[in-house]
Amino acid sequence: MGPGDLAQVLTPLRQFWVDYTDENLLVGLAGADDAAVYRISDEQALIQTVDFFTPIVDDPRAYGAIAAANAMSDVYAMGGEVMLALNIGAFPDSLPREMISEIFLGAAEKVREAGGVVAGGHTITDDEPKFGLVVTGTVHPGKIMTLAGARPNDQLILTKPLGSGIIATAARSDSLHEEAHLEEAVRVMTTLNRSAAAAMRRTNVHACTDVTGFGLLGHAAEMAAASCVGMLIYASALPILPGAIRYAGEGQLTGGAGRNRTFFQQVTVDSSVEQPYVEVAWDPQTSGGLLIAAPPDLCDDLLVALEEEGVQGCSIGHVSEGRGVALVTK
Repeated sequence: MGPGDLAQVLTPLRQFWVDYTDENLLVGLAGADDAAVYRISDEQALIQTVDFFTPIVDDPRAYGAIAAANAMSDVYAMGGEVMLALNIGAFPDSLPREMISEIFLGAAEKVREAGGVVAGGHTITDDEPKFGLVVTGTVHPGKIMTLAGARPNDQLILTKPLGSGIIATAARSDSLHEEAHLEEAVRVMTTLNRSAAAAMRRTNVHACTDVTGFGLLGHAAEMAAASCVGMLIYASALPILPGAIRYAGEGQLTGGAGRNRTFFQQVTVDSSVEQPYVEVAWDPQTSGGLLIAAPPDLCDDLLVALEEEGVQGCSIGHVSEGRGVALVTK
């Protein structure tokens, strides 16, 4: 569902949440955070999230792994660790059972890599395949990471390259110039944000979100709005998957990018930014990286911590006074 439709259908539920409060629900529908957080003791809170989508690659095992990494990413964005997962799937009767098993195995392997376990799930019959996970994680109640803490002069760090939606679109239309482009996109999408989150926890950062369906600019806009700040993002600094700029220039774009652009009116794009870079910045990501707001004096420490965890972090802009997000060339 696009951000505009989602905002519309959630409005009555958010009012219900305001009317019915629970002091142990630390993060819920009041904001636009990545997952719910519920305190169960002074030392522990549960993180709960769910995500599923239609196949974006042909390989069923890779599809399962991507779906799992994507679902677990919300836990990492909140500063937690994965504990438990449940499968959620919809498959046509015509889909070979061994392919469904491969999807489940791909997800289970990725959850095991995260230190968690798949404990069951639920499936239904549907004409179009869909798969994902319900994920439960844990975090200390005093160490929850949210969207709302970014402050002026913070540096913006991104932990994965952009363009997975564009490359997946090119693959679906048989427009790939190199198979290696899709292979690299799959490698990135199946990489857990666990190491990036570990580096983040080693540094006193202010805010975090993961970059998924709303694209970099959409998720930056949500963080800026929640934090009551502005953001300046440099197109020339964006890490981008090989081939993504070329495919964007050839029009291999997702419908979601257009919906993102329409909804997030607080985003402005400087006329000097070349159009393919604009498209990459709006591109919906699957299992994208973490977008982290870090104090300027700790930015280098965070980048070092990311490197020590095997993550290539990139400084892509900074937080400013004011409101809204601006994409400029630099």
